[in-house]
Amino acid sequence: MNDTLIHNYLLSHIPERKPFFMELEAYAKENEVPIMEIDSMHFMLQILQIQQPKRILEIGTAIGYSALRMADALPDVHIVTMERDETRYDRAWHNVREFGAEDRVEVLLMDALEDSSIVLEKENFDAIFIDAAKAQYAKFFDIYIEKLAPNGVIYSDNVLFKGLALHDSPRAQQKQRVSRKMREFNDWLLQNPDFTTTTIPLGDGLAISRRKEDV
Repeated sequence: MNDTLIHNYLLSHIPERKPFFMELEAYAKENEVPIMEIDSMHFMLQILQIQQPKRILEIGTAIGYSALRMADALPDVHIVTMERDETRYDRAWHNVREFGAEDRVEVLLMDALEDSSIVLEKENFDAIFIDAAKAQYAKFFDIYIEKLAPNGVIYSDNVLFKGLALHDSPRAQQKQRVSRKMREFNDWLLQNPDFTTTTIPLGDGLAISRRKEDV
């Protein structure tokens, strides 16, 4: 069956977002800001609503789209999200205030690799969402895994990297390092003895890694 036909069918059955979020989507498209794709975002929110985390750590705020979608879907959640780009950080805080979520979404201006001590001093998180520099996913995972609560879940976006992470190909030459890193990260996740990982082929690929209960 045609993959495009299936994708369009699934997209047509995703409920329409609130006008505020549709405005953020339009802003992201116009300004070339990478945000999570609609179908994978919808799927992750469904899983989060089943999981019901109380605290979420997001690595890679951008303009705050994903953090605010999660805050909207989970009224009792507290989200700590980090962004190293000052322009995007300012825009994210603007959007958080506009949405009225200042009491539940904490945006930090920091580099996730260089300033990790800021977050490592905080309470544990029930879920961690990785959506930042693709070549650094394994490092993010290693650094922040100690802040994951027992039975916690780590969500990693873009793990298929437009299909370039699947294998070496002429298409991947321009982004060879990143595609190789993502492929290595995917292999490492699947072989990690402490987690059970499932990769969902929606959007740009979403990996869901659940800590094993006996770890």
